[in-house]
Amino acid sequence: MKRALKTPSLARRMACWLYEGLLMFGIVFVAGYLFGTLSQTRNAMDNRHPLQAFLFVVFGIYFVWLWTKGQTLAMKTWHITVLDRSGQPITQARALLRYLLCWLWFLPGLAATALFKLPTSESVVIVLGWVAVWAILSHFHPQQQFWHDALAGTRLVSTVPKSQQ
Repeated sequence: MKRALKTPSLARRMACWLYEGLLMFGIVFVAGYLFGTLSQTRNAMDNRHPLQAFLFVVFGIYFVWLWTKGQTLAMKTWHITVLDRSGQPITQARALLRYLLCWLWFLPGLAATALFKLPTSESVVIVLGWVAVWAILSHFHPQQQFWHDALAGTRLVSTVPKSQQ
């Protein structure tokens, strides 16, 4: 019997997204400490760009590794799984593509703030505004998926815990 692949609600996906952000804070802390120790960085602004590149790679490893297993910790908590279009687990290549496309959540807003050299308060509004727009755009997808998932050939589906079946 083939299981129905139901898309989680936008509210549930965004709650998962926020929880993932909290978990990423811990990863940034540990990775930043490791980077600072190994590079002997004494000032937070020294080696800023290499640190950002290092964090980009660390995030990529984290997400690609866990998405190929189906879920991150936040996704497990919110009972969400990432699969390919046919309902199968995603490959490392597809997970990497999804990771790169996930930056569409932030890059347009960050590019706009850099282009216009906006102050921090306005930058926050622009970036958060773009995040809201990107999330709302999922309503225009036939299965209500985020557009980076559609472009990557992936989809988020609800998973029902065995205790609730």
